Amino acid sequence: MAAERSARRLERMEDLVSLCARRGFVFQSSEIYGGINGFWDYGPLGTELKNNLKSLWWQRVVRERPDVEGIDTAIIAHPRTWEASGHVEHFSDPLVDCRACKKRFRADQVGDAGPCSARQGSSEHDFTEPRNFNLMLRTHIGASEDAAAVAYLRAETCQSIFNDFKRVRETSRQKIPFGIAQLGKAFRNEINPRNFTFRSREFEQAELEFFCHATEREKWFSHWTDERMRFHRELGLAGDRLRTRAHATDELAHYARAAVDVEYLFPFGWQEIEGIHDRGSYDLSRHGEYSGKDLGVTDPETKEHYVPVVIETSVGIDRTCLAVMVDAYAEETLEDGETRIVMRFHPALAPIQVAVLPLSKKLSEPAHRLESELRRRFNVFYDDAGNIGRRYRRQDEAGTPFCVTIDFESAQDEKVTVRERDSMEQERIPIGAVGAVLAERTGALR
Repeated sequence: MAAERSARRLERMEDLVSLCARRGFVFQSSEIYGGINGFWDYGPLGTELKNNLKSLWWQRVVRERPDVEGIDTAIIAHPRTWEASGHVEHFSDPLVDCRACKKRFRADQVGDAGPCSARQGSSEHDFTEPRNFNLMLRTHIGASEDAAAVAYLRAETCQSIFNDFKRVRETSRQKIPFGIAQLGKAFRNEINPRNFTFRSREFEQAELEFFCHATEREKWFSHWTDERMRFHRELGLAGDRLRTRAHATDELAHYARAAVDVEYLFPFGWQEIEGIHDRGSYDLSRHGEYSGKDLGVTDPETKEHYVPVVIETSVGIDRTCLAVMVDAYAEETLEDGETRIVMRFHPALAPIQVAVLPLSKKLSEPAHRLESELRRRFNVFYDDAGNIGRRYRRQDEAGTPFCVTIDFESAQDEKVTVRERDSMEQERIPIGAVGAVLAERTGALR
């Protein structure tokens, strides 16, 4: 029987930030120098969690569909790309500076600026008038830094998909409707990065651009909205913390016909983790105009020549990873009054799937044999330091769904104890069956 216990969800982001640093999920980049605002490093556990999430997205969006091709493009594109997309001219936020404390804020967030640290006798900031601040991160190509060598780190991964549309369609022999997907880094010079990894200056996106005829846009928009919600539910995100929100007419980009956000309820409120957009034919038309290339297609039956409409799904990998961690976090008070922190990841997403824990270092030889065997199928952690209770707690905080304990009876009965993370129940099973049992219980996400 599982012990009676009460659990509470994450209420303060500070608790998760502390756990992430302590257990090696995520921590500030360049930490030894005091960190750099808006940039984060993923440690061993965070990297495994993030890679599992990306692999699942790639499996569902690319490998399981005959109508989607995957690509991997350069972070720096031809500068004309960003002129065509409108980023150079329009990709900006209004900002204000405080003349006193010299801090910079987005104009729509001055209400959250807090007191001014430089003004005695008054807590009010001395703000400048708002002015536009372009969010593109500039760099230079080549040895000189003249205007001809200016380039930009990409602000989104989708524009290179539009650049490559014609080449990918022809080489893959795809016909409309079909999609092109990409996972990769993007960069935005955010004025005020905040809420841990939610709003950063360097982040990863997983984007799909699905090309179709204008007469089928509503059908595919509905299809991809349903598919993307199914994906997030598949991750195990709690139903009461997940919703869709359609954009009002005055929220839509000038080229968009419809947009829906997938939102998750973080401790800091409802926030977007993915967007589904009907971008129309704006992108291909603009790149065709700026490049001088015909990016239209001809229907082989009707002979109609047209520029396809694009239905986009764009998920923030870092934001979704954060949502998964928030959702998994629980503090439990056990029957004996002890408190444990446990990360309830789905076994297929968990950074570590199995921990091998010999009761004594004298049992290291059979324990290492089992570890070596299990590593062929799972991500395994080996730990023989400290009492078994402490080792269980460390694995609970890492989100490890199963712990396998080898004891002094294992040599006689050829069995080990498998402990399940969420229920904390323990079961004695034959050593030879461990791999098969764990494979069945970790399973694929469905």
